[in-house]
This record gives sequence, structure tokens and C-alpha cells, in this order.
Amino acid sequence: MTASASNPAPVADARALGLAHYAARGVLEHVLARHGATFQEQVALRAAITTDAPLTPDALIDQIRDSLKADPADIRATLDGLLDRQLLATDGTHLHSTDAGRALLAAAGADTGPISARIWGGIPAEDLAAAGRVLDLVAERANAELAALTA
Repeated sequence: MTASASNPAPVADARALGLAHYAARGVLEHVLARHGATFQEQVALRAAITTDAPLTPDALIDQIRDSLKADPADIRATLDGLLDRQLLATDGTHLHSTDAGRALLAAAGADTGPISARIWGGIPAEDLAAAGRVLDLVAERANAELAALTA
């Protein structure tokens, strides 16, 4: 939708952010379901794969909780499921991704790549930069408010 004299540009607010988030997440969840994975499993696998060094289960739970604001018990159940499906493995007291876990993320990424290109394509770089700055600030402020509420 473009702005015109009779139809001004929409203003970014919590509702617009939420609608965009859930629309994009819906696309991702649909693709992940074709691969037998959930959104939380994908976040957990990505965290395990992109870390510089293997993490303990508690450290991985903390990292995922920081991202998703999810219940640690739910995250632990997700990790247990990934271990059961051999998408994660233990190495002493640490977790690491397996070849199967990396392959699942790669396949889902290959499927979402063209969709993401259609969603994000054609948005001017300056608009993306401005949106990025605003989203970083909103996340920072929301995280501070959440910390105050849960302190």
C-alpha cells in the first residue's frame, strides 16, 4: 500500500508490528510444518547451530528464552524432542546440532528463501534501515519493561 494525499502512510505501532510478525511467522510455520518442525524447534536448532561453542542445556534454554520469552519448561521439552529425533545430540554436558538438524534447517531455509525474497524484495534500503532502527529501539524498550515487570 502506498501513501497518497487522501490515504496517508500508515504509522508504525504495536498493532502493525504484531500483524507483520504474525503474518511472517505464519509463512515460516507453514514451511516448517512441511519439514515436521515447529517454530520453537527451529529457533532452538538455529541457536545451537550458530553458537560459537556448544552450550549446556541451561545456557541454550536461557538464550532461547531471551529470544522467545517462552516458558523454560516448554523450551526444555522442545530440546528433549530435538534430542529424541536426533536433531540435537549431547556431548558430555553440552548440546550440539547434528547433521540431521543442520540439514533440516538448510532445507527449511531453502524453501523460505524465495518467499522471503518476495516479501522483502523491492523495499528501499533506506526504509529497511529506518525500520531496523525503530525495531531495535522497540525491542530494547520492551525488554526493559518486561524486566521491570518480572523483577
